[in-house]
Amino acid sequence: MREAWRWFGPNDPVTLDEIRQTGATDIVSALHNIPAGEVWTKDAIGEHQSLIEQNNEGLSPLTWSVVESIPVHESIKLGESGCQVFIDNWITSMENLAACGIKVICYNFMPVIDWTRTDLDFKLPNGAYALRFDQNEFAAFDLYILQREAAESEYSQQERKAAKAVYDAMEEEQRSLLTRNIIAGLPGKMTDAYTLDDFRDMLARYKHIDGRQLRDNLFSFLAKVLPRAEALGVKLGIHPDDPPRDMLGLPRVVCTADDLDLLFHQLPSPSNGVTLCVGTFSSRPDNDLPYMAKHFGSRIHFSHLRGVKLDPNEQRTFFEAGHLDSDVDMVRVIQALLEQEVKRKKDKEAIPIFIRPDHGHRMMGDIGKQVNPGYSGIGRLKGLAEIRGVIKALSVVNAYE
Repeated sequence: MREAWRWFGPNDPVTLDEIRQTGATDIVSALHNIPAGEVWTKDAIGEHQSLIEQNNEGLSPLTWSVVESIPVHESIKLGESGCQVFIDNWITSMENLAACGIKVICYNFMPVIDWTRTDLDFKLPNGAYALRFDQNEFAAFDLYILQREAAESEYSQQERKAAKAVYDAMEEEQRSLLTRNIIAGLPGKMTDAYTLDDFRDMLARYKHIDGRQLRDNLFSFLAKVLPRAEALGVKLGIHPDDPPRDMLGLPRVVCTADDLDLLFHQLPSPSNGVTLCVGTFSSRPDNDLPYMAKHFGSRIHFSHLRGVKLDPNEQRTFFEAGHLDSDVDMVRVIQALLEQEVKRKKDKEAIPIFIRPDHGHRMMGDIGKQVNPGYSGIGRLKGLAEIRGVIKALSVVNAYE
């Protein structure tokens, strides 16, 4: 497996020189300055690629190997009549990336909002800070800040009561912070930042889009993209919906093993794959991650190795735990990925699985510094070291078996 690290570009507080010191060899990055739906030109890709790779002489080399992500325009998700131009632009961006030698692309199909957290500074008992999703706080936003029209009917009386208690206990600044966390755009999100009114307008566009229609729109998009991806040797890895369930009246269709089975049955192209985000899938208790890593092994081109701890009293609430200290049996997940790597060595056309530490804790010297939420340097370095140790130990054990 290839150890990778996400880099947000020249403004990332974690520099390329610092990434090189972690021992990671591959960079996961994107052209965040280009609006969704526009073409990534070869010149723009080459310029970004040069930033990553031009200073490799005499140093441990870094290679831009994985794109995370090319945004999928909302018009495509909505299946609007004019969406073909955005599909064509997406394909052109993919072609230009392939021409530059970058052939692993992560993307997602989440409508309106990307990955979502309610708390970006959840203090852990050891003094470090983690990302957290609190279901009652999210419901408080939905019911009493956003005041979404259909929200009342989607929550039980008990859930509404709990959300109201949370809302009433908040100061105005806390309510504003919660709103910003949910709709203002986190680093790495592939959707726009919204005002509250803009957000309501975007939700309204999906009023008549249910899960079946959204899935059909995903399949239609991929039916046009995959033939070209296959011809180029590009591997696509869809990222699961985060959190993996319907939210704000919006359907989400990449949440479970059943969702992936349906996706790969409908579109069996070898270029059609998944980004195994262990933390995202494991934030719903009915997903068995060791099973999924094994079952979908041939479809996994990229993996985010992190985990979460669910609240035993409200399992839609979770915080992002240490990479080896979560509800996931990460050792068994990594074992399954290593087994898949062995199988791929028999195929000269197969690519390695790219892995990266994800959403590290803000800890030690990163506390008080500017960091992108979830992407602190020290927390991810700790996660990478833990993952590397598991891989090394399993590799030794497997060699003796």
